[in-house]
Amino acid sequence: MTKKIVITGIGATSPLGGTARDSWNALLAGESGARALEHDWVADLALPVTFAATAKVPTAEVLERHETKRLDPSSQFALIAGREAWADAGAPEIAPERLAVDWSTGIGGVWTLLDAWDTLRERGPRRVLPMTVPMLMPNGPGAAIGMDLHARAGITTVVSACASSTEALVNAYDHLQRGLADVVIAGGSEAAIHPLPIASFAAMQALSRRNDDPSIASRPYDVGRDGFVLGEGAAALVVETEEHAKARGARIYAELLGGSVTSDAYHITAPDPEGSAAARAMIAAIEGAGARLSDVRHVNAHATSTPVGDIAEYHALQRVFGDLLDGIAVTATKASTGHLLGGAGAIEAMFTVLALHERVIPPTINLTEQDPEIPLDVVTSPRALEGDDVVAISNSFGFGGHNAVAAFRSA
Repeated sequence: MTKKIVITGIGATSPLGGTARDSWNALLAGESGARALEHDWVADLALPVTFAATAKVPTAEVLERHETKRLDPSSQFALIAGREAWADAGAPEIAPERLAVDWSTGIGGVWTLLDAWDTLRERGPRRVLPMTVPMLMPNGPGAAIGMDLHARAGITTVVSACASSTEALVNAYDHLQRGLADVVIAGGSEAAIHPLPIASFAAMQALSRRNDDPSIASRPYDVGRDGFVLGEGAAALVVETEEHAKARGARIYAELLGGSVTSDAYHITAPDPEGSAAARAMIAAIEGAGARLSDVRHVNAHATSTPVGDIAEYHALQRVFGDLLDGIAVTATKASTGHLLGGAGAIEAMFTVLALHERVIPPTINLTEQDPEIPLDVVTSPRALEGDDVVAISNSFGFGGHNAVAAFRSA
């Protein structure tokens, strides 16, 4: 028997705000989280890109000093988001053996790894911190949440580039359906605003070069889009069976209908321009949930603001919805948050859940001249989301050809 799975808690720390609610309000207000980087290494290393979407609230303002010292920034972000989501869900009383974590990251503890390498070269092996390996491990963020909340039903970490946290949410749904847990904390985090990733992404022509005006650099679907803006942060969602949620009187934001994962097997970085595998992921997510294509009224698109990626996703959407696409409101929230890589799907899922819960679609900023090759109904100012039984999907696609889609229904 298929169980109903619901979202009962949300948490985030992002370029737009230090909490889920602050991030959502800033998104609705049309704010940008992109800003110039104020680090000596930007000029010292002559980086070609001098801005990013950094977290609005430093982790040191939220966590205890011993936590910031013993956790990589990716784990710090995760812990903040996970704690907020747990509190928002009412801190459910649950046996540890029935609580699980499905987390994700695209890169993991890059700051810890490269700082340790610098220490080794400059000061010798005796000065390398003994906590270096636990701090740099990609499973570190999920483990930090699991230990903090005493989750003993399993802690799973997905690493599938920019599709990671949507895939983690799909895993959470599956784990609940299989009866392996009653409650799961799902999400993703990333902290890769470091000279090496910036230089690497810039070398492959993936980043926007609008150093003179970072706030308008991320511009999905615009004819002037020239790459994504690197972002950081985390988002977490508390996911549980409807039976468990109702038994404890929990507030329900939305229903998680399920999701799907496919792969392109096309190119290590470029998406399949025809979008066939991405289309299969959308169809499987919608049909697997027992919904019809005509039920879908809103899409939170992957839409990174790259010339190639945005149009490939449009082709995938066209394959799936055909003429129905004209009636679907699309938003691209990376225009405001930048691209959180492995954490992107989680914050975009959270925004999709809030759109359904509050019946309002958040805007895509910086769209001044829409690409005529991408004739979507892109929402550019907050728009009412109408209907009694609305389905929305959130798309995530990553290097390596990873595709992940999550489907939600209004509660």
